[in-house]
Amino acid sequence: MANPWKTFKRQYYKPFKRRFAPWRTVRYGDIHVQYKKHLDGGGTYFGQDFIPLLKSWGMPRQERAFEWCAGPGFIGLSMMAHGLCETLCLADINPEAVEACRRTVAANRLEPRVSVYESDNLKDIPASETWDLVVSNPPHFDDGYYEAELRAHDPGWRLHREFLKDVGRFLKPDGVIVLQENNNGSTAATFRNMIDEAGLKTVFVNNEIPQLTPDHRFFYLGIMHKDASVPDWAKRAAAG
Repeated sequence: MANPWKTFKRQYYKPFKRRFAPWRTVRYGDIHVQYKKHLDGGGTYFGQDFIPLLKSWGMPRQERAFEWCAGPGFIGLSMMAHGLCETLCLADINPEAVEACRRTVAANRLEPRVSVYESDNLKDIPASETWDLVVSNPPHFDDGYYEAELRAHDPGWRLHREFLKDVGRFLKPDGVIVLQENNNGSTAATFRNMIDEAGLKTVFVNNEIPQLTPDHRFFYLGIMHKDASVPDWAKRAAAG
């Protein structure tokens, strides 16, 4: 039987409290990203590992990048600030996260370069969007232990499956998806069939252990269209 107090806290108290939480700012280069503490699902710390990693692989500046499950856009906006993408698309299902993105875009006058969408996975992304690079720190666990923490919970890997099924419509012919996953919750094998069924292929797996680990070790999945040519930087990621 569900605990009534826990149910009340989750459904009413926490949303009320978060509504009045103060806005914070974190700076990446010349971009000041606005957010609230509860919107940070790791983007300000392990999500920032994307920046040195993509640089170490020698990834050239991408014309347009997309951050899936963006939250306040910590990863995508940091990539832009570090010169890794020219323009950016951000999307999240949480209206408060979308508000944070829009506040950042307005405060930094990024309207010509950054688009923001409130979207249930990719359902509400306009068909005109096309991406050279997709990055994400998505929910890392499918088991009930993390159910109360929605940022971390993807029951049955439904979000991943839907994303992989739909992302090919927006990914450019030689575009690359890079997902940051948690070896405590999954391995590359977890997503292998989903990727194949979506008409995509895995082009690299970086920093993974082939079995679940007790520590929160992050690994990276590189994914492309099945007939795509793998760029040199993704080959270096595979070698590393």
